[in-house]
Amino acid sequence: MAPPPKPDPFPADSQREVDAGAVFVLESKGEWWHAGFHLTTAIVGPTILTLPYVFKGLGWALGFFCLTVMGMVTFYAYYLMSKVLDYCEKDGRRHIRFRELAADVLGSGWMFYFVIFIQTAINTGVGIGAILLAGECLQIMYSSISPDGPLKLYEFIAMVTAVMIVLSQLPTFHSLRHINLASLFLSLGYTFIVVGACIHAGLSKNAPSRDYSLESSGSARVFSAFTSISIIAAIFGNGILPEIQATLAPPATGKMVKGLLMCYTVILLTFYSASVSGYWAFGNKSNSNIIKSLMPDEGPSLAPTWVLGLGVIFVLLQLLAIGLVYSQVAYEIMEKKSADVKQGMFSRRNLIPRLILRTLYMMFCGFMAAMLPFFGDINGVVGAIGFIPLDFVLPMLLYNMTYKPPKSSFIYWVNLSIMVVFTGAGLMGAFSSMRKLILDANKFKLFSSNVVD
Repeated sequence: MAPPPKPDPFPADSQREVDAGAVFVLESKGEWWHAGFHLTTAIVGPTILTLPYVFKGLGWALGFFCLTVMGMVTFYAYYLMSKVLDYCEKDGRRHIRFRELAADVLGSGWMFYFVIFIQTAINTGVGIGAILLAGECLQIMYSSISPDGPLKLYEFIAMVTAVMIVLSQLPTFHSLRHINLASLFLSLGYTFIVVGACIHAGLSKNAPSRDYSLESSGSARVFSAFTSISIIAAIFGNGILPEIQATLAPPATGKMVKGLLMCYTVILLTFYSASVSGYWAFGNKSNSNIIKSLMPDEGPSLAPTWVLGLGVIFVLLQLLAIGLVYSQVAYEIMEKKSADVKQGMFSRRNLIPRLILRTLYMMFCGFMAAMLPFFGDINGVVGAIGFIPLDFVLPMLLYNMTYKPPKSSFIYWVNLSIMVVFTGAGLMGAFSSMRKLILDANKFKLFSSNVVD
């Protein structure tokens, strides 16, 4: 039997007195519905428009099965994580950072650095990806208005980066609650627009021929399946649940579960409708962004252009919110070192470093997005290596270490089985994503004006 969790040498209350990252960025003033807004923005994003492409690699039956299992496992994992956080809070050790929770419960200093490395890779990757995709949305709208216009993708990325620099000055995670409420409605909006457009395309006279067959080669089918599984894991993952729970006003016990139920209600409405309608309309011709399938390079648009344009605008606006949410861990790390908690949040002493550091961070993300417009392939590897450990393995391990269920109990073996299965799936998904990265390498070009699918 494992030893009991070690007490935190810096109790939560004292940490919050001296740690500007906790007091400012992770300010604890929110209600459960605010946590629901944050969590929904972190999970329900434009990546759901890749779900028909995911079904392309799995087929109908396995696609439904994997999507449902991943949803159930992630809900269960996030529920266990919130239980562990509640347990620690009742024990006088309220944790507001994933890395500190893991290091405390597992009693291992290296776990602190493992989690912070994975979190930083994921959050920076999502920030870069959000700016890249938002720039692509602007490029799509510009191209429809001026097909031969001179502006390039990197110029649109620069525009998005400028907007993100302004929005990044919102000082706390809690201050994003209204933006993330709007993000929730935007996700519902563009999902239903895309679903309606796919149904319209599938029933129109220009409907593409439907073929739901998988790849002919057995090995290609296996690689495609594991790539699809890693994409689903990345779509359901977030890796920042403890930081989201930290924004709740104490006591936080039980509040996160309500936020989870809100988030997964939105997931149920959006994930299945986008998957089914897109795959039904386009079959194995589904693009990695189903909007591109609706707007083919050759031939007429398969849905009214103004409808698709509205959907692209909704996607663009939500990407700004997603970029902000996933930047909060970076801001918290910066302000923990750079800000003086004894002075006010908006004092000159804290305002100037915040302005400089957040601007530099956003400029870095924008530069990487412009330089690497094939970042989607890199993100597939990061998702497999990052989201699966944080969202499919560590929550079960933390629960077993905290609550210590008997080794003969059902819950112990369920948790152990999930850890083993998803560790294997993560390794295979990473290998498959790296294989795709290598196969697409000849398409890569720095500062290209085309995003590699």
